[in-house]
Amino acid sequence: MALLEVKSVTKRFVNHTALDNVSINVEKGSIFGLLGPNGAGKTTLIRIINNITAPDTGEVLLNGQHLTFEDTAHIGYLPEERGLYKKMKVGEEALYLAQLKGMSRQDALRELKQWFERFEIESWWDKKVSDLSKGMAQKVQFITTIAHKPKLLIFDEPFSGFDPINAFRLKQEILKLRDEGSTIIFSTHNMSSVEELCDHIALINSSRVVLDGEVQSIRKSHRSNIYNLQIENYNKSLFVGTEVLGQEEKDGVTSLRLKLNETVNSNDLLMQATQAGTVVHFDTETPSMDDIFIETVKNTAKK
Repeated sequence: MALLEVKSVTKRFVNHTALDNVSINVEKGSIFGLLGPNGAGKTTLIRIINNITAPDTGEVLLNGQHLTFEDTAHIGYLPEERGLYKKMKVGEEALYLAQLKGMSRQDALRELKQWFERFEIESWWDKKVSDLSKGMAQKVQFITTIAHKPKLLIFDEPFSGFDPINAFRLKQEILKLRDEGSTIIFSTHNMSSVEELCDHIALINSSRVVLDGEVQSIRKSHRSNIYNLQIENYNKSLFVGTEVLGQEEKDGVTSLRLKLNETVNSNDLLMQATQAGTVVHFDTETPSMDDIFIETVKNTAKK
């Protein structure tokens, strides 16, 4: 069941269409990747979901009801452009932001203290925001985004500026939030993170959705006709209906990268391979989300 439904949303500015008849469904308890090159319309869509701006046409539903300004209390938004009041103390600002989302001071204090301890930054509670490093400030903003336990979380480039250790830790926290029932929209240019985290994606280019669906299904549907073989005791047989893209030998094992033409399929290739030696590995190349992103954007740009 969809927690968030965006239906045929269009948004125009002077001499520019930011979104053109965009529709997405974000299922409850899932991580939804909102992807696209710079200027594609992602930020405009996020602002509409957050009630920062309104669509010209179309509608947005949260839990089956039309999105209202009051619904923003049930949304946690971590924008790409971070911003904390630098003159405030860290704990004071975290409490202020949590209370803006409707939490009582007592509940906010309890929840925030737990998260500060979890991220091992409790010693920074009484220090000034201006003293925080970029990574520390991002941890604080992440905590203030999730502290009120919103129905919908929106993370825009959440790993920007993090070292690999902290980026990994944040990924684990995001997955845990999903497993505990949170619904998450995740916007990023890092396609490896998409493969690690996202259940579904929508790719926006030139204001339109040009690709959407379940991540693994999309990768399978974009599979090339390229296969990787490893064969022991290879007798140098020629493979009919294939093009050899690469070949190397190591420790008695021959590795082959083969592209099939339309006259053969994977079963034909495997049969030929078993006659050429002992098959120790056989698989098809599945393109990465990075490859699919680039290919899709290029193809839609030509139209």
